[in-house]
Amino acid sequence: MRKMELLFAIGLLLLPAAPASAQTDATDDFPARIEGDFQSAIVVDAATGLVLVETDPDVRRPPASMLKMMTELLVLERIEEGDLKLDEPVNVSAKASKMGGSQVYLKHGEVFPVQELLKALAIHSANDAAVALAEHLAGSTDAFVDLMNIRARELGMTNTEFHSVHGLPPGWKQESDITSARDMALLARELVQHPLALEWSSTATAPFRDGEFTLYNPNKLVGKYRGLDGLKTGYTGAAGWCVTATAVQKGRRLISVVMGCPSDRDRANETTRLLSFAFNLFKDVPVFTTAGEPLAEPVKVTGGKQSEVPVTYGESLQVSVPRSRADALELEVRLPENVAAPLAAGAEVGRAVVRLDGVELGSVPIVTLAPVEKGNWIHRLMNR
Repeated sequence: MRKMELLFAIGLLLLPAAPASAQTDATDDFPARIEGDFQSAIVVDAATGLVLVETDPDVRRPPASMLKMMTELLVLERIEEGDLKLDEPVNVSAKASKMGGSQVYLKHGEVFPVQELLKALAIHSANDAAVALAEHLAGSTDAFVDLMNIRARELGMTNTEFHSVHGLPPGWKQESDITSARDMALLARELVQHPLALEWSSTATAPFRDGEFTLYNPNKLVGKYRGLDGLKTGYTGAAGWCVTATAVQKGRRLISVVMGCPSDRDRANETTRLLSFAFNLFKDVPVFTTAGEPLAEPVKVTGGKQSEVPVTYGESLQVSVPRSRADALELEVRLPENVAAPLAAGAEVGRAVVRLDGVELGSVPIVTLAPVEKGNWIHRLMNR
């Protein structure tokens, strides 16, 4: 495979910078480090994983109820795999009925469909619902915790060790759940790919047990911050006030995590500040703008009437990048040493990729500008 690494200074393509009034905590550092009323924080682009803000993101801290994102993810994945159904009945065990903290007061022997318990977990952060679902899916909470840790490793959550399905403080001789802001962002990136998770986490209130009980979402930003539709709050004495939040503005989804805030108000205010800062970081930059025009080097052809074929970008692309990093985009053209005839016009023969700091932001096909017919034995001999 032939590779042509192309680095472009594309400052002339940039849009005018936003006025100072539109920016918060202005900084030229990237990722930005912002201090605030939290112990650790991170903001990432959900689509690419690009880190926009990070303040001690790898410090290990208890996640409190943010841990339930993993409980929810595992259940939703089993549903999508066909191993579980939303209307499947779940029997409430004695253990589930005795959970403390945030709960929906499940009674031993009650039966609820999976969907109702998932809603209670996602909206109300119900510990008893988390236990009931875990036992139903894995047979026991210990077995479910094993599944949680396996999935965490698969997602690259290297700072995480789960010991519960709910995130409550550990009991006698139990170990504490531990994670980091970066790991919670990794988990959230996976969870936001499930529409039901966002549907529930963006719901402020909902009925439960045929309206006898009302589910209340503890995320005070739901319905108040533009585009916010999730995701999970948490609080214990050791963890402080935490929240993993996500919002969409102008088609761009960001995920923020703050951990160790001193109050509920602080976690809401800091999340608002960090998300607003991160959304204002971006500007749109056009790349691969010469689509339809031949690239400098054609591609060699074997077995064809012609020995080479002109190629072009199959389409143009627009990427959103932080303003201070727009001149650091890396454009890579991936083309093979040669291609075999016959080839139609517009056939894809390679890819052009744009990256920032090693993170792929997008790609377009590289296609042929003309057809190439298969040659006779003389052509094949000449164009081997």
